[in-house]
Amino acid sequence: MEIIRQLDEKRDRARAGGGPQRVAAQHAKGKLTARERIDLLLDTGSFEEWDMFVEHRCSDFGMEKQKIPSDGVVTGYGTVNGRLVFVFSQDFTVFGGSLSEAHAEKICKIMDQALKVGAPVIGLNDSGGARIQEGVASLAGYAEVFQRNVMASGVVPQISLIMGPCAGGAVYSPAITDFIFMVKDSSYLFVTGPEVVKTVTHETVTAEELGGAVTHTGRSGVADLAFENDVEALLQLRRFLDFLPASNREKAPVRLTRDPAERLEPSLNTLIPANPNKPYDMRELLLKVVDDADFFEVAPSFAGNILTGFARMDGQTVGIVANQPLVLAGCLDIDSSRKAARFVRFCDCFNIPLLTFVDVPGFLPGTDQEFGGIIKHGAKLLYAYAECTVPKITVITRKAYGGAYDVMSSKHLRGDVNFAWPTAEIAVMGPKGAVEIIFRNDIGDPAKIADRTEEYRQKFANPFVAGHRGFIDDVIRPHATRRRICRSLNMLRDKKLENPWRKHGNIPL
Repeated sequence: MEIIRQLDEKRDRARAGGGPQRVAAQHAKGKLTARERIDLLLDTGSFEEWDMFVEHRCSDFGMEKQKIPSDGVVTGYGTVNGRLVFVFSQDFTVFGGSLSEAHAEKICKIMDQALKVGAPVIGLNDSGGARIQEGVASLAGYAEVFQRNVMASGVVPQISLIMGPCAGGAVYSPAITDFIFMVKDSSYLFVTGPEVVKTVTHETVTAEELGGAVTHTGRSGVADLAFENDVEALLQLRRFLDFLPASNREKAPVRLTRDPAERLEPSLNTLIPANPNKPYDMRELLLKVVDDADFFEVAPSFAGNILTGFARMDGQTVGIVANQPLVLAGCLDIDSSRKAARFVRFCDCFNIPLLTFVDVPGFLPGTDQEFGGIIKHGAKLLYAYAECTVPKITVITRKAYGGAYDVMSSKHLRGDVNFAWPTAEIAVMGPKGAVEIIFRNDIGDPAKIADRTEEYRQKFANPFVAGHRGFIDDVIRPHATRRRICRSLNMLRDKKLENPWRKHGNIPL
């Protein structure tokens, strides 16, 4: 039949993208095509494509003679490890992946459907930006996508994987999504490119320096993870999705494990150095406590003084926030507060219990921090924990000083279960600083100050003062940490807590 022949012909044209030459050019850059990326991301044979036959409607600048089915973006749904996801993958081989009105409509259609059925939206971005020939219509298309990003926020997980250029107004869609992953040396994000920067500010900078994966995962904090190539990025995205629920109507997934919930870890008894000023690696603690030493760290290259990521405890997904004594002694600063606050809010949106490991000597002092607004930024983390209603379990391993003690999921911010190790020091400030204030008249006598410091340490720098007031539920042996957390999570499985009705709070942005 003629109609069948036409159908097959149109499908073949759509699957060919921009043609063999442009596909070869894409491969020469070390990049996969839009359809190859979808094939790697989704379970084999699960992809259901929508709008393969859509074409742009532009008739200016000779565009009516250049029509390619799919119009530069492949959209549809499929499964990852058997679980439903919606996906759009921009095709750089077709008009440079530029966004037209029709291109935007395709993306909006799958986002609308994902909201209706409650499933994650994955965006594989590889685009030259707005299609200039369409003028304001393409800008309107971007705004339609942005509006849906905002409506989907906190309803279904949204993840952006930047696999090529993403510049100008296009960057604001990934910016609204929950997580941004990038590919080294082949992807970049920036509002204005190197040429505009040079014209306006006379700075000479490359695209990679301005908005590459290393810049955004290590310096700006805009992106969460950087991968070596397309294949690694897509396989790690599959692993990442397995930690997340499909929507805010579901609890986090549970995966069976052979790692016993009652397992003891004797090596943790000697993790904390005898010298309170000596650092240790908090990551070692996390790997020894979680199921199968499987910790998916988020934003590892940015604000290293705090660790964030996903793991499982007795098969149940948990979000982890932990001070890292190896970096800035684990102090909270502007970057770490922003990083952790956004992570806590994501977990709260999607019913993921929070584990917080505390070793924090306070907020980082200095004019840079104060002038940069540490007061407001630190308040973001406090706000996030205080608003959060999912199960919250806190373990204080060593220092918990001053306001930072309050901020790090303390009992006063509705922590459900708050443990301390015997090495915990919960106080307004460190012993030396406290003594120098209380006994300032003795500062000229080092021996006296040393005695006073030791006296303060014995009296206040321990978990028992907080324990006496019920601010700590129990002082636990380090080797039993996993067992006590797993039991607590099981107890909290059906926790119900609601905040007062409001349109929305006014977080200190």
